[in-house]
Amino acid sequence: MTSSRKPKIALVGNPNSGKSSLFNHLTGLNQKIGNFPGVTVEKRTGHSQLPDGTTADIIDLPGIYSIYPRSLDEQIVAEVLLDHHSPSAPDKIVVIVDGTNLKRGFLLLTQIIDMGLPTILALNMMDLAAKAGISYDFNALSKKIGVPVVAINARKGVGLDELKKLMVKPLTPTEKPVFSIWPEAESAVKELRATLNVDNDYEAYQFLEQPNSLKFLGAAGQGTVTNIRNKYSFFPGKFQGAETIQRYSFIQDLLNDVTLKASDHSWKKNSSRLDRIVTHKVWGYLIFFALLFLIFQSIFAWAQVPMDLIDLGFAKLSSFLGSVLPAGPLSSLVAEGLIPGIGGIMIFIPQIAILFAFISVLEESGYMARVVFLMDKVMRKFGLNGKSVVPLMSGVACAIPAIMATRTIENWKERTITIFVTPLMSCSARLPVFTILVALIVPDEKAWGFFNLQGLALMGLYLLGFVAALTSAYVMKLLIRVKERSYLIMELPTYRIPKWSNVGYTILEKTKAFVLEAGKVIMAISVILWVLASYGPGDAMSKARENVLEESKNLRLTEQGLEDRVAAYKLEHSYAGVIGKGIEPIIRPLGYDWKIGIALITSFAAREVFVGTMATIYSIGSVNEDDAATIKDRMKEEVNPETGGPRFTPATGFSLLVFYTFAMQCMSTIAVVYRETKGWKWPLIQLAYMTTLAYVSAFAVFHLLS
Repeated sequence: MTSSRKPKIALVGNPNSGKSSLFNHLTGLNQKIGNFPGVTVEKRTGHSQLPDGTTADIIDLPGIYSIYPRSLDEQIVAEVLLDHHSPSAPDKIVVIVDGTNLKRGFLLLTQIIDMGLPTILALNMMDLAAKAGISYDFNALSKKIGVPVVAINARKGVGLDELKKLMVKPLTPTEKPVFSIWPEAESAVKELRATLNVDNDYEAYQFLEQPNSLKFLGAAGQGTVTNIRNKYSFFPGKFQGAETIQRYSFIQDLLNDVTLKASDHSWKKNSSRLDRIVTHKVWGYLIFFALLFLIFQSIFAWAQVPMDLIDLGFAKLSSFLGSVLPAGPLSSLVAEGLIPGIGGIMIFIPQIAILFAFISVLEESGYMARVVFLMDKVMRKFGLNGKSVVPLMSGVACAIPAIMATRTIENWKERTITIFVTPLMSCSARLPVFTILVALIVPDEKAWGFFNLQGLALMGLYLLGFVAALTSAYVMKLLIRVKERSYLIMELPTYRIPKWSNVGYTILEKTKAFVLEAGKVIMAISVILWVLASYGPGDAMSKARENVLEESKNLRLTEQGLEDRVAAYKLEHSYAGVIGKGIEPIIRPLGYDWKIGIALITSFAAREVFVGTMATIYSIGSVNEDDAATIKDRMKEEVNPETGGPRFTPATGFSLLVFYTFAMQCMSTIAVVYRETKGWKWPLIQLAYMTTLAYVSAFAVFHLLS
């Protein structure tokens, strides 16, 4: 480790070992989310101040049980650990192991040690170990495996000072390998080390075991490995079972020597009792749906006040800027384009934050793993399995990482079906559309004196998406004829009180991602829309006042009424109006006009753009300087010229809600499906199916309610 650059320290461990808690404690808010180079697998990096004054880069790698990858997440970890010559290779590895289950975590530890990597062993959850009556001889453990050992409690930050001191100290790889290369593989390992300049025997052995998983080797390196395997008749996986047995034999002997007192498992009794209720075939589902009900009630009940304040604040700001800025295109762009566009983003921060707060609490407490287990039997009837629940539940946040999460599903048919139906789950991008429309057409009243009607409507929309996903999955199960079967094997973590700082980090992280990622799209669309709505073909815009005066010469209009008619005429004859009018015949059967048509087109970039578009469309032409109407007020006051009544009737509103529940209006999701399925077949089928389903369903709803 040199002083010329920041040291890189990777956190590695099993899922649920406490890596995220440790990462959050080490980095605080100095962290960022990105993707590993070349793949869309999320990684977290951050900075931590070490005792010697240096700042280290902390890398939080995905959870893994063994260096032999079975999913893309695990493959990424294997590549990071085995690519010793990469400039981004970590200088040190901190292996986090659950202190209540060393045997499970030590399999990965011994593999990392044998790779010749400078390693620190962090024994986490020592509070639970103490509760279970477990105690270890740390000095003996450190001597026997040849790496420093530190006891920590990642949730409370206990032991982190000692861990940071070890991060500063120079570490050399241990010279005590756990696994001895089989005699049959020695010649191949020796030649590979000499040919590719590999550091040690086990690293070379892993190259022979999984060259196709190690993309950093390149085509030439993979070809070299293949030639050496063929030369020495080395078959991948031939010794893997024997290696695992040998390692567990070593681990058992090690634990026999260093364990001063073993657990009697009585500390898990409360967790087991709770599982009998939470995973019960009746009570389990009732509890799950009650929690969903609570979430959607809270999204409306708790977020309403801050949302109204944000909405009113941006409306007043837009009106104020329109009155104080000098007249001209730039002022109009700011007051009628940018400010309403930004308001269309910021208004939904309270609801996004509440949604992710609940999701984070469910994950932190260990309940989400029970949901996966509980739903496995249900999922299998529809051609899915329990692992499909994770992408489907993640789809409530965003379909893109949810679809990438299907990489943990090994069965091709179940993975394909999950990818296909996940976009039907109502994501956070739909939430702005749902809430603005529900607030327009569903009264803010209580049912039976307790249940908020708007919250019930929102939950109904999410359940509608879930039912549509399951129904579609069942149809695909019948259409795709593959007899391959899979099984769900997973570990249920012990129930824990959520670490509120972790919940806070998640809320901040996800909300920031929504504002920045969705915000960039919405802002760009807002500017484009302002241009399209402010200019038009021919001389219609320049002669707007003249034409309006001619059309309304027999009407007794006030000055304000005349200005509003001029503004409406300009919008209708602008480029945006021309586009909207062009698609109006197609969408009219759904109850939509050309203004809604503009929003439908722009929201194909991202669903949440709908609200920003409506905010921009209904802000342009508002010439009354004292008018500070909010987005909801403007939409509520919109008149249907054919009926003289409100444009957003229950029939139109519910038609739009159903359309947005089913429509595939997200270009990023289409791109990710293309990448995951390695072709255009599935994304094009998905786009056609979801668009048809959305149109037909919206048509039916509109005519049933009209």
